Amino acid sequence: MSRETATEARIREHLTPPTDMKPEASRDISAALGGLLADTFALYLKTKNFHWHMSGPHFRDYHLLLDEQSDQIFAMTDPIAERARKVGGTTVRSIGDIHRRQRILDNDADYVDAQDMLSELAGDNKQLTSIMRECHVVCEKYNDVATTSLLEVWIDETERRTWFLFEATRTRRG
Repeated sequence: MSRETATEARIREHLTPPTDMKPEASRDISAALGGLLADTFALYLKTKNFHWHMSGPHFRDYHLLLDEQSDQIFAMTDPIAERARKVGGTTVRSIGDIHRRQRILDNDADYVDAQDMLSELAGDNKQLTSIMRECHVVCEKYNDVATTSLLEVWIDETERRTWFLFEATRTRRG
């Protein structure tokens, strides 16, 4: 065995914990979770950005709402990354890696109206729900019940965030 091959073997052994999943299951599930994690971090940072830059007559309510929602979003990050590792894969490694994988768009605007912030976050949470459903399909394909169970809870939480944000942007009729 050459030196390079031995090093590669040690790296592979270090990177892939023991699992009963086939290599293609590990690859596909960890790839889906890596994309989900990148989008979760993107949504977390955007939610915090809007929380920090909120202004207007409903400042307190919206500021607190976004703080609560960002905490909930951030709470998903470690379990997502750890699931990818538990199934024998790897996960995101840097902000640059997150940027390359994310599908939820950043918002770097100097000013965003409060209602536009909430509407944008509602759409982003809706998009994250779709991404989680896609991830769920991949996990179901390989009978990864642990990850599908987590995703089902996160889908429900994300739908609730979407609902709250939608209701906060509704205008009175009549």
